[in-house]
Amino acid sequence: MNSNVLVLNASYEPINICMARRAVVLVLKGVAICEEASPHYLHSPTRKIPIPSVIRLRHYIKVPRIREKRPTKKNVLIRDRNACQYCGKKASPSELTLDHITPRSRGGKTRWENLVACCRRCNSRKGDQAMTDAGMSLLKRPREPVHPFQLHLFRARGNVRKRWRKYLYYS
Repeated sequence: MNSNVLVLNASYEPINICMARRAVVLVLKGVAICEEASPHYLHSPTRKIPIPSVIRLRHYIKVPRIREKRPTKKNVLIRDRNACQYCGKKASPSELTLDHITPRSRGGKTRWENLVACCRRCNSRKGDQAMTDAGMSLLKRPREPVHPFQLHLFRARGNVRKRWRKYLYYS
């Protein structure tokens, strides 16, 4: 009952992640429909209820426009999946730093497209130089997340569940 459940609006747009207990209540009250069930069940003396993995609300809810996410260290690390974008090394957030691709001393701005997660070794090697001057290259070009909900998903699960993939905007 402590697993995460993807909540879809009536239009199949992902709007939230809730706990399985809350999802079962929404389904039993008739507020939501179970779109995908996990292999686990909730047992009562008279019923065997599948625990949902994805639910869809029966009625459309207008979701307020979410302000764009700022490129904070936490959000950049989530986007880059806690991996150095120069050498590919995965590490804990405390072992990673942020690197400005174009250094701030050379006019680089603090924007999504100019920030990457970087291990301390690569950050020291690059220093206050441009990538080409340091002889380094990025594994993947950084960009602003297309969908604000994407950051919430990575924060909640780290790795998106297989059953959720067809309901999200990326695979």
